[in-house]
Amino acid sequence: MDAIEVTARFDAQGKIVPLSFVWERRTYRVDSVGRRWEGKDGRHILVMTPGNRTHHLLFMPDRSRWYLVWGDDSRTASIV
Repeated sequence: MDAIEVTARFDAQGKIVPLSFVWERRTYRVDSVGRRWEGKDGRHILVMTPGNRTHHLLFMPDRSRWYLVWGDDSRTASIV
């Protein structure tokens, strides 16, 4: 799991909406947000990037940090 930079906004209901993230100096644009859930470790959000690639992002509020848990991309698929 790698720490990443995320650009996000809050919607009218107060939900975090990721817009893009940077991993290994590459920016990934978020095309859509899918399933989201709360875990003991933080807020989990599945996002879709161009090419219909799915990525699992994690926001840990206690650390004020984002993490890439895994990604459906040849560059990120090995992250667990």
